[in-house]
Amino acid sequence: MTTPILVLVTVFVILLVLNVPVAFCMGLAATSALLAMGKVPAFTAVAHQVAIGIDSFSLLAIPFFILSGLFMGHGGIARRLIDFANVLVGRIKGGLALVNILTCMLFGAISGSATAAVSSVGGFMIPMMNRMGYERNFNAAVTVTAATTGLLIPPSNVMIVYSLATGGMVSIAAIFMAGVLPGILVGLCLMLVAAVISIKNKYGKGQAFTLSEGIVAFLRAIPALLLGVIVLGGILLGFFTATEASAVAVLYSFILAVLFYKEVKVSQIPGLLLQCGVMTSVVFLLIGTSMAMSWVMAAEGVPQQISNAILSITSSKVTILLAVNAILLAVGTFMDMTPAVLIFTPIFLPIATGLGINPVHFGIILIMNLCIGLCTPPVGTCLFLGCSIAQTTVARILPKCIPFFVAMIVALLICTYVPWLSLWLPSVLGLLK
Repeated sequence: MTTPILVLVTVFVILLVLNVPVAFCMGLAATSALLAMGKVPAFTAVAHQVAIGIDSFSLLAIPFFILSGLFMGHGGIARRLIDFANVLVGRIKGGLALVNILTCMLFGAISGSATAAVSSVGGFMIPMMNRMGYERNFNAAVTVTAATTGLLIPPSNVMIVYSLATGGMVSIAAIFMAGVLPGILVGLCLMLVAAVISIKNKYGKGQAFTLSEGIVAFLRAIPALLLGVIVLGGILLGFFTATEASAVAVLYSFILAVLFYKEVKVSQIPGLLLQCGVMTSVVFLLIGTSMAMSWVMAAEGVPQQISNAILSITSSKVTILLAVNAILLAVGTFMDMTPAVLIFTPIFLPIATGLGINPVHFGIILIMNLCIGLCTPPVGTCLFLGCSIAQTTVARILPKCIPFFVAMIVALLICTYVPWLSLWLPSVLGLLK
């Protein structure tokens, strides 16, 4: 390891341990490494790379999708999706757990945010499940793990970030469509575990609905469900780009939340815009500083060195993929998803492509690994939010999460070694290069 890279890693780890925000860890680490090189004005070079990193038209989709998700999250969408999911699976034994998972899949896909799914769906479903005799920590575990499916089922901001991290090798439309079947698979695996646990513990009696009640619930949910159809359909049919689709999503969600459902008041809009601005600033600062850090690592040949080191140990594709999964699972436990995608994509993508793995398929593997990290300590955002909503502790909820973690890992391994699940839809739609 060269001196600049040793400095970069040391500074980054020390600052991370000191609980310094990740964006500052990456920026300061990159600056320190450049100072160790002594070849360029370090601060100017880092500032230049940050500016280059966020100077991308496709990144405009992120604030628009964030704002769309905020409108959806505050617009009563979750309650209508819960009613619709209840009609579909509520009559099954332990049906409320399945309703919770299905609603998280639907809402997460519409909002593109796992935390929004935990707060919106969990804020309604966890108290309801508590009243119906389901165990509190089980309810929280269901919500926390199911909320991550929305990051696989498009539209998803982290998929846009991955597309950027590949340097344009993967189109946003391709990675969007690649996540549909894996996201559904994860949801089905979680449902299977939830159903087994519910039956074993005699949770819930199921709830039957008349045909008229089912039709009403479906009709009330249609406007919300149409958002995904409009966004994905418009992109695939060539009506607009992913960035333009995000603007359409904002307009549609605004009409739905403010004018149609009337659950977001005009007086609330400035607050939502401010919240969107803060969230966007955080994401863009992460993107900019990670680009600076990646530039330093590329200049020192770190991706090639890691690739050569792994390939020197074994040439088995199965073993290498297993090792990459293990590393990414470990990374997800201490690093948030966006910086992890930006840092580790340039490191592991060359290894994946060298093994003949399609970059779209690798993107799904990467995102699925990091989704699990959102549910694990010490920095599991969804885990801590779920604990807050359920009014419980991490120590109590973690044992209940373990069966769901196993289900998510099984789904991950299936998607890792069965690339068809990720590549079939993009291939059929002619999105693969």
